[in-house]
Amino acid sequence: MPGRILIVEDDADMLQTLEKSLGRRGFTTRGFRRADEALRALDEGVPVDIVLTDINMPGMSGMALCERITLNRPHIPVVVVTGFGSLDTAVSAIRAGAYDFVTKPFDMDQLVLVMERALQHRFLQEEVKRLRQKVERGGGVSAAPDDFVGESSAMKDLFNLVERVADSESTILITGESGTGKEVVARAIHAQSPRRSGPFVPINCAAVPEHLLESELFGHVRGAFTDARTTRSGLFVEANGGVIFLDEIGELPLSLQPKLLRALQERKVRPVGATSELPFDARVVAATNRDLELAVEEGRFREDLYFRINVINIELPPLRARGNDVLVLAQRFVEHFAERSRKQVKGLSPQAAQKLLAYSWPGNVRELQNVIERAVALTRFELVSVDDLPEKIQSYRDSRVLPEGDDPAGFITLEELERRYIHKVLDALGGSRTLAARTLGIDRKTLYRKLREEEGRE
Repeated sequence: MPGRILIVEDDADMLQTLEKSLGRRGFTTRGFRRADEALRALDEGVPVDIVLTDINMPGMSGMALCERITLNRPHIPVVVVTGFGSLDTAVSAIRAGAYDFVTKPFDMDQLVLVMERALQHRFLQEEVKRLRQKVERGGGVSAAPDDFVGESSAMKDLFNLVERVADSESTILITGESGTGKEVVARAIHAQSPRRSGPFVPINCAAVPEHLLESELFGHVRGAFTDARTTRSGLFVEANGGVIFLDEIGELPLSLQPKLLRALQERKVRPVGATSELPFDARVVAATNRDLELAVEEGRFREDLYFRINVINIELPPLRARGNDVLVLAQRFVEHFAERSRKQVKGLSPQAAQKLLAYSWPGNVRELQNVIERAVALTRFELVSVDDLPEKIQSYRDSRVLPEGDDPAGFITLEELERRYIHKVLDALGGSRTLAARTLGIDRKTLYRKLREEEGRE
């Protein structure tokens, strides 16, 4: 991780060693032997990401330098070097505003790790500040939870695809993990299409009892069944001129699938109990978090219906594959829930932002939204802190496939190793289970079973 380090060390040999060692590890360094010279360089606008300073120096001490930088340039993290392993000196440095400390003699790898953490801290400070300013200017991070936002390359590709297909009348199948925002994308397609002035009619196929779902979709005539006291046009007819969104279409009962297929082919529906059909003029957008190809293989979903709804496929990336979009979305949710609860919460602390970035987000955007709603409700400050986050996020361990080092405490089970590797492959392939199964050397059914077992344990 490259960065610009200003080093303040009165010992010429040590200064030269630090410059060479950090330089070999990719950092750009500039050294000074006096604290006042370092301050003068900062005043002159020398670009600096981190300050590394010794404590005991002639003239201005490293402690005084740390206090001055913290007061006038709080965005620059200061790492201090203390001698003799003095805990009291280290505590005083932290109180003076230092980001971290190292004690002499120190291992260069340990110092580099501290520098990388400080640089990450600096980056997070700037990113959080940028997002807060964006909210204050009203520049795209909206308070509306259903907005279609993101800055990652994966989301830019998605925005481009949505723009390209919005004008089409073809049926769209939106796929992706639970909580990735499939209905948000469907609404974005509707909003950018020629049908934008027409209705957007959503239905969750898994939420309606099987014996009522046909009536909900296609309507019914009076007397068709016990509670049918009046004639009702179904959702397909209600969506005339607009879009009907069939969420969780993978849960559609097999008995109803031929009727939906006929409706899509003929552009007509037959209400329950009716003797004639009604035409409809609605674009169909469907969504599922299931592997429909696997469902077809297992006989749980009709192949002809699958091809009919999957004319255009839009696969949504999981949140863990969207990089800093976690912070973009978190800032938007902070703004929304702060306004709703009438609290003066402006954003995230850098430490909280770091925890959010490190977490794997199995529940995707929906889980993030719930976490931020809770955090805004709990926080007593202007910035959400680590303490406001759920314990599972506070204590979340590094998601690397293989832990580093030889410490037995860091070892993991074979089951956990397999889980991490599967998700690593899924992330690298944009969440595509078909490609992931091929890469892993297993069939989709086996991969699907492993993911379902994992969901059951959570």
